[in-house]
Amino acid sequence: MHNSFPAGGFFGNNMDGMWQAVEELRSRFEKPSGTRAGRGEVRSAVLALLAEKPMHGYQIIREIEERSGGSWKPSAGSVYPTLQLLADEGLISAEESNGRKIYSLTEAGREAVAGTDVSAPWDSTGPAQGGGFAALPKAGMELAQAAAQVGRTGTSKQVQEAVAVLEEARRKLYSILAQD
Repeated sequence: MHNSFPAGGFFGNNMDGMWQAVEELRSRFEKPSGTRAGRGEVRSAVLALLAEKPMHGYQIIREIEERSGGSWKPSAGSVYPTLQLLADEGLISAEESNGRKIYSLTEAGREAVAGTDVSAPWDSTGPAQGGGFAALPKAGMELAQAAAQVGRTGTSKQVQEAVAVLEEARRKLYSILAQD
């Protein structure tokens, strides 16, 4: 594929085409707001966190976001009903402290967590959860931003070199998928 790219670079002299490609890449990688967690993930996350220490609701939300590397921030509208359900089941209790409800596992909750394999969603190794998956969109966006910068400020030779690097990266990514 040596010298198979147009003289003007990957996008020729049409910078609008490059920006359109960057925007398309961004839209594919950005996590839509309001993305919902899978069934039971909020429950598992809450139980895993409360097994470590008592927390209030917004602290639970922040911890989930932090531990998932920012890829998952459950809404208060999903965490608080889960907390209420767990309280109704007798697995957690709430105590008022400084105007906030602090939730903690009850004895039954500790037994339930100890008796089952309750793992936090961020500890999962599946491709759609944890396991480094959250890093892929970030890396893709950073790569697109670097490519756009080369396209904006690079010389024709630098753009051609960048195109070669991107083509090689694309081939390597597909080779990863081809592995057993």
